[in-house]
Amino acid sequence: MDYKALFAATPSPYLVLGPDLVIVDVNDAYLRATGRTREDLVGQYIFDAFPDNPADANADGVRNLGTSLHRALRSKQPDTMAVQKYDIPVASRPGVFEERWWSPINTPVLGPDGQVAWIIHRVEDVTEFVRSRPAHPTGGPLSKRVAMEAELYARARELQRLNEELRQAHARERQVAVTLQEAMLHSPDLDRHRNVEVRYLPAVGSLNVCGDWYDVVDLPDDSFAVAVGDVVGHGLEAAAVMGMLRSALSAAVRALHEPAKSLEVLGLYARSVEGALATTAVKAVIDTHQQRITYSSAGHPPPVLVHPDGTSHLLDQATDPPLGARPEHVPRPQATLPYTPGDTLVLYTDGLIERRGEDIDAGLRRLTDALALHARTSPDRIADALLTHLGVAGGAHDDIALIVVRL
Repeated sequence: MDYKALFAATPSPYLVLGPDLVIVDVNDAYLRATGRTREDLVGQYIFDAFPDNPADANADGVRNLGTSLHRALRSKQPDTMAVQKYDIPVASRPGVFEERWWSPINTPVLGPDGQVAWIIHRVEDVTEFVRSRPAHPTGGPLSKRVAMEAELYARARELQRLNEELRQAHARERQVAVTLQEAMLHSPDLDRHRNVEVRYLPAVGSLNVCGDWYDVVDLPDDSFAVAVGDVVGHGLEAAAVMGMLRSALSAAVRALHEPAKSLEVLGLYARSVEGALATTAVKAVIDTHQQRITYSSAGHPPPVLVHPDGTSHLLDQATDPPLGARPEHVPRPQATLPYTPGDTLVLYTDGLIERRGEDIDAGLRRLTDALALHARTSPDRIADALLTHLGVAGGAHDDIALIVVRL
């Protein structure tokens, strides 16, 4: 199919922008709607081509459209705008603007790397409709239909304003939560382990951020512990709960040296912390002298031990329910297995492998397949390769915490 011809003939006005908001293409309907030529527009920054009307002190078209376009760039999702008053310059009369009303939608187009390559800006000219619906017609009260249309328009504008305020409030809370999370994820003992790589990616386009954590703790007798966990919840509350549970588990393993007993203590503590129940976590203690791994899991996806030849197996022999899932305290299981120098241990949270509408086994297969391809590379390259191979290098719908240990 000749998509260029289809685009040119599309009856709705379309403009194509690059990520820098420079116009890269325009169809004939858009040229007719704006009274411009292709030479006028292609290669122009959109707000140079269409600035606000300087004679209108209340003009907000540039601000509203700019906000929508940048939101589409960030979220990689279409952004529909309320009806906008956006006057445009009259091509034949420099400095003169014509009153125009538009109904726009901005749709990002992703490239092979998953990033926004273009934005399709589609508009419908609704000027005549708006002009034909005066707020106070002469000669009597508004008809029911006209009154309803006026009310819908007013509510749409108000909804757009409120949605923008909510987005800004969410962005502020999310930034505070992520900053708090990153500060609390500091692991002093991690600096002593050049064979350990960690990653934390907050959720993208979602409120569900700041419940995941990782930790590295040095223990006596040539041992150290690694852990990841996932708190149910989002935002500042989840970040605060995460910080308390992470600290408690770190203290418990320093005192007890055993992953199962440490998770038992954490489970008891979680019962007194609001928002901590149903948290999942996995703790592994690595004895470098005897070359063995002892682990225990509280409802968490299983760690993976991968060998240099690419073969691997799941550490799923000591799995128990999440924290607080049982009404009474029950000792948690733990298991031990040997390792060979050169093996790699990978712990992660479910955001790395889980996908909506898909069985978790499919995600685990993708994970082990990716590890088989990169088993001999360095831990930092394995970490980056996993995020890329599983399609979450730019973030996912859930938090991701990841630890890669070269044994």
